[in-house]
Amino acid sequence: MNAGRTVTVPTIDQGDVTMPEPAWCAGHHDGRPEYRSDIGHRGPEHRADFCGYELSRAEFVQYPFGEHSDRSIGVHVEMGHLAHVLTPDELDELAAVLVDYAGKLRHLARQLSVLKAGDE
Repeated sequence: MNAGRTVTVPTIDQGDVTMPEPAWCAGHHDGRPEYRSDIGHRGPEHRADFCGYELSRAEFVQYPFGEHSDRSIGVHVEMGHLAHVLTPDELDELAAVLVDYAGKLRHLARQLSVLKAGDE
């Protein structure tokens, strides 16, 4: 974390909470107060889309005050829904999207290893 960078987030139970903000953080919840334990840092979103469908998204996350989760940095991954009959060309295009996205996930894994090593 960058020692000089902080963010203040409104909470329901603790008022305004000021905390260090990691360099990778791209923003926070929409500004509505949450419980302190729900405050989290979020990195840039990495998506895989195909024919207008979201296949997956991944982003760095960290919940420094989490009560029921690991407080260290991780990558949150969501897999979308795709139920579609594809032609051979569309299937090849989907495979290319998935191969490209796998490379992005591998890159995120390497970045996460570096970030976690810096926290130790």
